[in-house]
Amino acid sequence: MNVRKIGIVLATFLIVFTLLNQLRPLEAFVKRVKGSGEAHERVRHAETKPARMGEDAREPVAETEQERKWLQIIREEAARRSIPPVDARIDPVWKAIPGYNGKEVDIAKSFALTRERGSLHLVFRETEPRVQLEDLGPQPIYKGNPDKPMVSLMINVAWGNEHIPSMLRTLDEAGVKATFFFDGSWLRKNLDIAREIANHGHELSNHAYSHKNMSQLAAAQATEEIVKTQKLLEEELKVRNTLFAPPSGDYSEETVRIAHRLGLKTVLWTLDTVDWKHPPPESIVRKIAARVEPGSLILMHPTDSASRALPGMIAEIRRKGLTLGTVSELLSSKRVEPGPRTDG
Repeated sequence: MNVRKIGIVLATFLIVFTLLNQLRPLEAFVKRVKGSGEAHERVRHAETKPARMGEDAREPVAETEQERKWLQIIREEAARRSIPPVDARIDPVWKAIPGYNGKEVDIAKSFALTRERGSLHLVFRETEPRVQLEDLGPQPIYKGNPDKPMVSLMINVAWGNEHIPSMLRTLDEAGVKATFFFDGSWLRKNLDIAREIANHGHELSNHAYSHKNMSQLAAAQATEEIVKTQKLLEEELKVRNTLFAPPSGDYSEETVRIAHRLGLKTVLWTLDTVDWKHPPPESIVRKIAARVEPGSLILMHPTDSASRALPGMIAEIRRKGLTLGTVSELLSSKRVEPGPRTDG
């Protein structure tokens, strides 16, 4: 190899060596930047990642000693406080009995809230029964679930208007919502009064049209009695009602089936004030005090006796730790908490 070729080879080698030395810092810089970006991405994902869950995907995994203690307490409380739901059923005496929701601790939500607030907090959820009232088919209903600490006032209106204002005042003052079942012929003549009842927040329902004994009617006549009142409720009062109270409590199995086909539950009563006989108001109050129980449906009318007895009735019901709600609220499976008992 001559001197010229050796010089060219050496010059090329020096150039390549120099370039390589210049690229190493750049490569290291790129790696540092890339590594920093990857680390930042890992932190970002760690901040937004939900709590790690256990194998059943329902309970979070405690990651500190304090969290493990909280989770253990929550699990113990969940086992202690669980109340199973009660299925709807058909009773040989009381016919259809609604179901009642159970209650359990939501372990995941309780743990999340406890960890967030730094102290023990329990979150509950309701559990629905396997069999609901709707699953029982066409059956009459005389009472709510006996485990539900609620009572309903069902006020059947087919005659008389003079005592409705005083009853509404009493209900307003007590913060009670009742269910009014309207006879259709009365309703057609008294739509303004019915609207006033609705404006007070009460439930409006169907009491047939002309107060006939439903068991004595042909199917077409019974259907017409229910449908005429239902149309008044829907067209004049914009009410989509789901309840039917047969006049005088008179019905047949066919009556119940007709109401069921029309989307209505047939509702009777547990306790009757018999206020249409105009007994002393004190006797009505004593009757309610002695016999009312969870799930009671109490039948009333807008009479003088009922109007004067109403404050005492409400007081006696609440004295037993029972709340008052509409018939629909009573028949639902939703839980209610008992009120404070004041009867000693």
